[in-house]
Amino acid sequence: MAQGFTATDVADQSGRTFFITGANTGLGFEVARVLAGRRGRVILGCRSSAKGASAADSIRAETPGADVAVVQLDQADLASVARAASEVASEERLDVLINNAGIMNPPRQLTKDGFESQFGVNHLGTFALTSHLLPKLDEGTTGRVVLTSSIAHRDGQLYFDDIAAEKSYDPMARYRQSKLANLMFMFELDRRLRAAGSATKAVACHPGIADTDLFKSMPSWMKLITPVVKPFFNSAAAGAWPTLLAAVGPDVRGGDYYGPAKRNETAGPAVAAKPSDRSQSIQLAEQLWNLSVEMTGVDPGI
Repeated sequence: MAQGFTATDVADQSGRTFFITGANTGLGFEVARVLAGRRGRVILGCRSSAKGASAADSIRAETPGADVAVVQLDQADLASVARAASEVASEERLDVLINNAGIMNPPRQLTKDGFESQFGVNHLGTFALTSHLLPKLDEGTTGRVVLTSSIAHRDGQLYFDDIAAEKSYDPMARYRQSKLANLMFMFELDRRLRAAGSATKAVACHPGIADTDLFKSMPSWMKLITPVVKPFFNSAAAGAWPTLLAAVGPDVRGGDYYGPAKRNETAGPAVAAKPSDRSQSIQLAEQLWNLSVEMTGVDPGI
């Protein structure tokens, strides 16, 4: 791993259980495929049960006998989040929760609970799911929560005075906000887990620029230049490397953040990444935490 972590560095995961959100396509599918191939039990959290079943079949075709299950999960619906968490909590064990699901750059729309969709799905759904599953993770001694951020978090800010985007809505600004929130949530969760004496670790990652379905939602000008710059992107498989490092890396510590090694963290094997100064603000993180509890009605209790 001297030059960075890749899928070939993932050790045997026999006896361990992983819950991966947004796992039927893109980065989530690639992470699930690798972990199932290393003998882990992998639960795919998918909005569409049919697409989840198809993804599970693909994994079993590649790895006969792979231990793969599907749980229906729609992070735009807190009731669905609670049901999915309850189903996963009934598992014999849960070692790693990989929060991968997310949306990018949609027109302004609301979740079922009335939240601006990107903040609602990318952050609030993740906050609620993680909060529900912390007790299950704490049953063991190697629990790990992985939060997926983005290099876009660097320019993100939190719009506390207009969290529902009723005054103004810029799709990319709201995406950047949600990815900043993911990283701030990780840092605050890590602080609270440590203070509580929990063995569960909170870590984060980002894929750089990876060739996934999210690019369908990119602004038109970026789509125009994509054919030129695409050879410099990570594939979906390579984009999954930071997530795999965060999930199973043997030397990972709570509060670590990982991303690609090359070209300003846009491509290449996984290494330690650099979070923005804003993402490490304790004051803003506490404000975000309290707002998240208020909006979701879910309190992690730590």
